[in-house]
Amino acid sequence: MRRLIPAMLALLVSAPASAAHWNVDYSGSKLGFTVQWSKEPFTASFKSWKAAIDFDTADLAHAKADVIIDLASEASDEADFDDGLKGAQGFAVQQFPAAHFTATSFVRKSANSYVATGTLALHGMTRPVVLPFTLTIAGNRARMAGHATLIRTDFALGQGMWAGTDPVAHEVTVTIDLVATKN
Repeated sequence: MRRLIPAMLALLVSAPASAAHWNVDYSGSKLGFTVQWSKEPFTASFKSWKAAIDFDTADLAHAKADVIIDLASEASDEADFDDGLKGAQGFAVQQFPAAHFTATSFVRKSANSYVATGTLALHGMTRPVVLPFTLTIAGNRARMAGHATLIRTDFALGQGMWAGTDPVAHEVTVTIDLVATKN
């Protein structure tokens, strides 16, 4: 028995840590974007997306997030714009049906302020993305809110007459307001 206890302790110490898993409340969460279109803000959201999140404020080294966004689920108050965004000059959803964000590194900036660093695969391109966000945890419930600024042409979004900054700006602000429960 005396030999078993040190061996068990060694296993516990060397066992890899894992961050807590969070289940997203999609009905209470929102993922979308805003871009200047003809010098007016155009805002849309994605109605279908899935996120796998493992996150513990005390163990950021093992935190990760993996988000798949159904680009055909984009919706706004402008149906004509939505059709164009999903078409060949926009997301080209027939060829590229999903975007994929993978956060691989998290840094705490202050008490409830963090920065996630990862990659976004969109429209056949993969680029680094930095996502600053705030996080409020109360018991087993969390709310995360953040935004990242992307350059749409970095992902080859907008070709031909849409490649310039008029009528659609190059900068796109992606926003997320996420509610989740710890598993």
